[in-house]
Amino acid sequence: MKFTIQRDPLIASIQDVSKAISPRTAIPILTGMKLDVRNHGVTLTGSDSDISIEAFIPTEENGLVQVENIEEGSIVIQSRYFSDIVRKLPEKTVEISVDEQLQVTIRSGKAVFNLNGQDASEYPQLPKITADESFSIDISLLKNLIKQTVFAVSSMETRPILTGIKCQMTNNTLNFTATDSYRLAAREIPVEASIPDFTCVVPGKSMSELNKILDDSEEQIDISLTKNQILFQTPHLSFMSRLLEGNYPETSRLIPDDSKTSIQANTRQLINTVDRASLLAQTNDNSVVKLVAEPDGVMELSGHTQDIGQVTEEFPALNMEGESLNISFSSAYMLDALKAIDSEEIKIEFTGAMRPFIIRPANDNSILQLIVPVRTY
Repeated sequence: MKFTIQRDPLIASIQDVSKAISPRTAIPILTGMKLDVRNHGVTLTGSDSDISIEAFIPTEENGLVQVENIEEGSIVIQSRYFSDIVRKLPEKTVEISVDEQLQVTIRSGKAVFNLNGQDASEYPQLPKITADESFSIDISLLKNLIKQTVFAVSSMETRPILTGIKCQMTNNTLNFTATDSYRLAAREIPVEASIPDFTCVVPGKSMSELNKILDDSEEQIDISLTKNQILFQTPHLSFMSRLLEGNYPETSRLIPDDSKTSIQANTRQLINTVDRASLLAQTNDNSVVKLVAEPDGVMELSGHTQDIGQVTEEFPALNMEGESLNISFSSAYMLDALKAIDSEEIKIEFTGAMRPFIIRPANDNSILQLIVPVRTY
């Protein structure tokens, strides 16, 4: 096997694929990165059994030759060293060759590295997903769906199903939902797709890694799924993840049907005020702040720590309807929710001091954040 490749696209592909490779794996060969070299281009593969990523570098793109002097073949290279070596090579082109003893030689300028390779035939075969039931959405839209929900997944393995995002297609509406039992984040979008309705739960870790790899783009990404795998695919990238098994809890019953108090506020102003209140609100490892709101539209946020001090700040609501309010909540959860809402103004609906409250953009019901208040004494 032999080929010469431009270093920049190789570095970019290695960085993407490396996100699926873990040094802590029960299958030793999965600590390596698989290279498949064919006349039409080079495919790099990494996997930790849960996530598998393939990056493709075409031989030629937009009139630029990226790979040349090709002798077809496959090899598995030690991922950690391969990544470090390629990043620090002196020239813009890299020549990689493999001999019959699976010895890998990497040349760039006057630098020559020799690595021990592994037989690619021993690398596990990745599951094949047929695209019979697939749909496409804008990459930028998918990134927003992930950003506005993934922070609410549970970090506790006691309920594994809650460590994932529930993805549901119903009547051409795609909904992402995440909850850790103390908060909930949901976003829905219309999708033009002629596929059957489905429900699956994708690990939050997988979604976070996918979000990091994808560039903000108006290009489309294809999404396909089977019973236990989901595939996200662009012309140069294939990202496959296992699905979580089990039944996701019915979250619709958590969402109140009506409200006793409704407040409209400037999002940035509220973020800054909650942030300041949280500075002196370190109680039992939770930054709990208290909100007092009166019908005249004046709100007061406060935080205190018994041995440190307290902070109180008033700020005006843009609009308030309903009863006066006295409620406490996690400032961290509130800040996560507010930052996920891409809107200048937000609307918060309360149904009581100990009932979950809802945060939405002022004029958009497609995004929903729900927070369970904290009991204070």
